[in-house]
Parts: sequence; C-alpha cells; structure tokens
Amino acid sequence: MSFVEYSELIQEGDVAIVYLGHESMMPVKVQQGAQTQTRYGVIRHSTDLIGQRYGSKVTCSKGGWVYVLHPTPELWTVNLPHRTQILYTTDIANITMMLELKPGSVVCESGTGSGSLSHAILRTIAPTGHLHTVEFHQQRAEKADEEFREHRVGHLVTVRNQDVCKDGFGVTGVADAVFLDIPSPWEAVRHAKAAMKKHGGRVCSFSPCIEQVQRTCEALAEQGFQEISTLEVLLRVHDVRTVTLPLPDFGPAPSSSSSSSSSSSDAQPAAPPPAAHNQVTCKTTTPPREMAGHTGYLTFATKPRT
Repeated sequence: MSFVEYSELIQEGDVAIVYLGHESMMPVKVQQGAQTQTRYGVIRHSTDLIGQRYGSKVTCSKGGWVYVLHPTPELWTVNLPHRTQILYTTDIANITMMLELKPGSVVCESGTGSGSLSHAILRTIAPTGHLHTVEFHQQRAEKADEEFREHRVGHLVTVRNQDVCKDGFGVTGVADAVFLDIPSPWEAVRHAKAAMKKHGGRVCSFSPCIEQVQRTCEALAEQGFQEISTLEVLLRVHDVRTVTLPLPDFGPAPSSSSSSSSSSSDAQPAAPPPAAHNQVTCKTTTPPREMAGHTGYLTFATKPRT
C-alpha cells in the first residue's frame, strides 16, 4: 500500500479506510491479530482484511458490513487526525492546478501541519518529484515524518523542523513551486524566492484574513513577483430530490380553427379541464439550510525568469 501507488490486496502494515457510510469512515492500520470495533460489530484483521482485495465488502461480527477502501489523499483529508486546521479538497484542487504541479516537480511547503495538502502534492509529483516541507512545531514535524514513512511516501519528502520566516526552507534554487500556510507569510516571501529555480516558478499563500493577503501581496511585489492574484473558493453543495407538483388548471381547451367551416353536427365537444388531482413528478435540487462558508484566500504569483 502506498498513497501514490495502487495495490490490489490488503497487507499487514497497510493503512486502510473502513467505509461505514458517506459521512462515516475511519483509517485503520492493518495488523496481524488485531481487531477494529465498529457499530456493525468487530472486524478481525487476520481473517477479514489481510489478503482481501481493496474495495471488498467485509461482514462484521454483528452481521452488518463495511467496505474497505484503498487510501487516497482525498480520503486521508477527511479521516486524518487533526493536529492543526487543514486544507480540504476544494482548495487543494485549485492549489495543485494553479501551481502547475506535475510528476517530477520540486515543491517547498510551510507549514506541514496535519499533512492534508502534503499528501496531495506527493501524489501529484510522484514518482520523480520531491517535497521539502517545513514545520515550526517539533512534535508535529516528527509526527508528519512518521506518517509519510508509514504511508510509504517517505522517499519523496524531506521534513524540516525550523522557522521558515527566519531560516527559510533549507534549500536554494531547486523549487518549481512554493506554498505558504503560516501566520505571517510576507516574512517568508524572500525565502520562497531564494528556494525557487532561476527560470522561475509559482508561489501560493493561504491566509484567512484579507489584511494578511494585503501585506503578502506587497511583499510579493517588492520581491519582483508578477501576475499576483487572489481568489476565494466557496463550495456550494446541492441535494438532489424528487418532488411532486400539482398541474395547474388551464381551463377548457380552445376550439379548433376548422370548426367554423364544419357543420354543427361534425363539431367535436371541447375536452374537459384537467382534473385537480393531476400531478407531475420531477427532479430538483435544494441547498442545505446551513453551509460552510469562508475558509481562506489563495494568493498566487509568478517568479519571472532571472
């Protein structure tokens, strides 16, 4: 199992996603002799998981069943243990696209946090790219490094525990793209520029407050970055429902134009009005009453070729 390569069978040591429902999932580290308790009963790793195909339906001890899914960055984002606030797939998709990431890209990131974006970056830049990620908090940096190795992507990432605003990313002139998710991104812009390749590249900064965005844009302009733009991504979810609506009463049908030229004996009686109980069934969508709103602003810029 690897977050960047697909495996057919579940093996000991894998991190599998146990799917109980659309909004009920959990990651499980598969171990010989271990058990996982669910509301449908117990899953025994030795007999129910190891050797089974990913995507299999597994029957629990109480007779209920779950699906066991191969881990992906998207599934990890909604199941990971939160050590910090994280980025979700809506923002992540725009970041990976706007930073122009591809297999072989070299990326610098700060801070690592819970590793939500990091896993998506690694999947995008594999198998020949590399991620240099910096985390200020020592325990978070150590835990992230442990997870990367457990998820078998450790060869694609270097984790550093340092202050990016003071000490930079630990590399110079190697990055195709830089991502900043720190309280004072404007203090790290010069280090981002130094980490990027001479032929240029892209930078992105994520900030929840517009005042942070303003100061970051000023710093980007001072350092010679171009094409500076800020966007906000808002997700609007709709529920598809089937509804039944009554047909309106349009009154009696009009007589045909040819009735005036026909004899009275040939005239057809007017069609009766539709019954009041006639109904039509159709599909419609409705937004939920409450919806998650603003998460943060994404500011992008380009370092020109030097």
